[in-house]
Amino acid sequence: MTTVLIGFPGSGKSTVGKQLAERLGMAFIDLDVYIEEKYHTAIPLLFEKYGEAAFRTLEYAALCEVLEREDVVIATGGGAPCHADAMDRINARAESIYLRLSEDQLVERLRQSKKKRPLTDSLSLPALRQYVHDTLALREPFYLKAHTVWDL
Repeated sequence: MTTVLIGFPGSGKSTVGKQLAERLGMAFIDLDVYIEEKYHTAIPLLFEKYGEAAFRTLEYAALCEVLEREDVVIATGGGAPCHADAMDRINARAESIYLRLSEDQLVERLRQSKKKRPLTDSLSLPALRQYVHDTLALREPFYLKAHTVWDL
């Protein structure tokens, strides 16, 4: 059985995914790492070079590829489930889990993150709060299509 973790950036998908995969004795795939290895380019550089729309197309194709694998735990990027029919594909091929945190928790995690995040790195705290609020409002309807919601 394949398990896919979805949620906002900073929600802990990669951390939880590694732990879950180890516990279940499965392989772990971080979709962002998969994309970086496939294209030999860091995600921020892909965003910079091609823009968000083109990145989302690459991300969707990569998601479709990894969903073909069996018995893996996959951590998606925060926007991956919100492109095209991604949530329908995820739910058809895997058990999906939404890692849900409050807006305040997400803002704090993003502020403290050492990971390069092209959509939030340059934002002031007020702008980051607004970004999290606005983007979560757009994405959460997709996230809530998950089979299970884990409130963290």
